[in-house]
Amino acid sequence: MVKKHTLLVFLVSCLFSQNYIKERVIFNSANPFSFFDIITNLKYQKPQKVFGILKIPENGKKEKLPLVIGVPGSYSWAPHHYEYMEMFRKNGFATFELKSFESRNVSSTVGNQVQVTTAMIILDAYKALESLSKDKRVDINRIGIIGWSLGGAVSLYSAWKPLKDAISPKLRFKAHLSFYPPCMIDIGLFEFTDAPIQILAGELDDWVPAEPCKNLVKKMQSFDINADIIVYDNAHHSFDRSTVPRIDKDGYKFGDCFFKMRDDGAVLMNFLDIPMDTPLRQKIALAFCADRGPTYGGNPIARKSSFKFALDFMEINLSLD
Repeated sequence: MVKKHTLLVFLVSCLFSQNYIKERVIFNSANPFSFFDIITNLKYQKPQKVFGILKIPENGKKEKLPLVIGVPGSYSWAPHHYEYMEMFRKNGFATFELKSFESRNVSSTVGNQVQVTTAMIILDAYKALESLSKDKRVDINRIGIIGWSLGGAVSLYSAWKPLKDAISPKLRFKAHLSFYPPCMIDIGLFEFTDAPIQILAGELDDWVPAEPCKNLVKKMQSFDINADIIVYDNAHHSFDRSTVPRIDKDGYKFGDCFFKMRDDGAVLMNFLDIPMDTPLRQKIALAFCADRGPTYGGNPIARKSSFKFALDFMEINLSLD
């Protein structure tokens, strides 16, 4: 199944004929399991080489370009992710495909969520931002981040200031676009950057339901945080795929999972307030609240709308002329 998926991604990428400069960018990151590891112990995390693919449109212009960093979901890069990145390049953006999974020799985290974590990828994203800030072709003040599912969590929580400040006190993303992220964390410290945060969710999503995201955005807005959400009618998880909905027997249903997070980034189990700071503890916590067999797949109306929204969002917030 993984081989077929990889072949499909390759074939779709080959269909894109636009001319662009393609470069492999390698940088130093690490492997923090949790937000707590980043905030309290980042210096001592196991180092990790990570790479991504920078693509810059060949448009004959010499000015610095805005850039969109893309972060995929638990299956890693899929055809619809590449479609977004191609769309951005056709409209004057450079793109960067973050390869956190491939860098760690992991093909998927569906059903376990411990081999490559949100914390690891957030660190990767900021280390990529630091590396790209040195590229004279890129406008460091016009870099946005887009992510789907697990990547949606990355694009969402990379705006949380305690994480950003622990990793990158000086650099930040200009815009955060988050597709169907897990919003199952009860944040105590509501401190986010002033960059716009936008969530796109599906009404029928039973992998990571939309309701907790609606509640999160409502609370964020009460703190004057620049956040909003769109929930698409009759749409499942991964509503922007071109494939029809189907059940993933290995995936988690997180509908009954909701965890408190301390100000130091420690996410607590729903019993005894034990931090979920190891793979074993996280698996135990999920065993008590998560089911299996979520549905995921495309909704043509939501797909069309979300592509348009994504382009408009980045053009407006990255100030593209």
